Amino acid sequence: MWLLTLILGMLCLAEVLLDAFQTIILPRRASGRFRVSRIFMTAMWIRWRTIAKKMRRTNRRESFLSYFGPLSLLMLVVIWASGLILGFALLYHAISSPFADAHSVGNWETDLYVSGTTLFTLGLGDVVPLSVPARFLVSLEGGMGLAFVAGVIGYLPVLYGAFSRREVSIILLDARAGSPPTALELLRRHAGSAGELALQTLLVEWERWSAELLESHISYPQLCFFRSQHDNQSWLSALVAMLDTCAVLIATVEGEAVRQAQLTFVMARHAVLDLAHIFGLEDVASGVDRLPQASLQNICEPLAQAGFTLCAGDTSLQRLRELRAMYEPQAYQLGRLLMQDLPPFYPQPGKRSNWTQITGLRSQTEASLLSTEQRKGLAVNKAAIDESHSF
Repeated sequence: MWLLTLILGMLCLAEVLLDAFQTIILPRRASGRFRVSRIFMTAMWIRWRTIAKKMRRTNRRESFLSYFGPLSLLMLVVIWASGLILGFALLYHAISSPFADAHSVGNWETDLYVSGTTLFTLGLGDVVPLSVPARFLVSLEGGMGLAFVAGVIGYLPVLYGAFSRREVSIILLDARAGSPPTALELLRRHAGSAGELALQTLLVEWERWSAELLESHISYPQLCFFRSQHDNQSWLSALVAMLDTCAVLIATVEGEAVRQAQLTFVMARHAVLDLAHIFGLEDVASGVDRLPQASLQNICEPLAQAGFTLCAGDTSLQRLRELRAMYEPQAYQLGRLLMQDLPPFYPQPGKRSNWTQITGLRSQTEASLLSTEQRKGLAVNKAAIDESHSF
């Protein structure tokens, strides 16, 4: 019996330590289907999502879903600590509980008590180890407790730092592509020569953002469950909106920004595919066409009116469909898993944005400046005429 208890204790410690090492310290994708964190996060998210689906109000549902990411991290830390306490308690029990307990409670209760107080380094001194193996295990658990607390303290700032960097770019995208972000709105707000230069700069920034997202969310998949500050924003909708924009540029638009669009598309698609692979999502069709044939004119006509040179024809539309097929199935599966909607290609008609209001005010300013310049020109001409008449 003691041998079985010893083996169970060692297996419990090995599973918890390996899972914590892969989750906190290892800077790459964790492997293994039977990890504690994977099983816990999957089971908890299924139940959490089931409850959220029953909520009709969008803001209440989003608020409820936003609690899952931080709360699951705290509960995961509790599970790791409980696993370490249980594992060392089994080891103490396997060596016949060699402790001097002034209260003379049962051996198993004493083993759990010693393991808990040692892991959290309380050092009460009311239970004393009597054998060399027990003293060794107590010392080992005390050191492991310090390392565990230090690891958790360093783990949380890393997560929230990556989350903050992710969200800054998403918030900035609101003024550049609307909320939720759409490919048509992003391109329309970057029309003209000055806009094309700004568009290239934006695509460079989002190429790097996609690379950072890929690195941080593969190392820490829990970040995928952290939701944005606003209900109509998410990291997935921002990423898909940039993929849509790059796909439209590559397939239908002429200009200098096309080369950078190809680079951004490759990196953003890499992020979508790898994250879908981490969650074991199959590559299946979504069943919903985000851009049917009849809606293509809703993109082509506004782009042409904005001044973009388009590559018209069925071949460009076919290229656009092929590009969308390279990322939409995985993005759709991620959206279903995380309960995040994919953005449309163009904004809903009739929706007035802050950008439209600001653009209207700027147009009035330009018209006022033009009329001022015209009045000045008329005054100069009149002065010149009067001066010529004086001669």
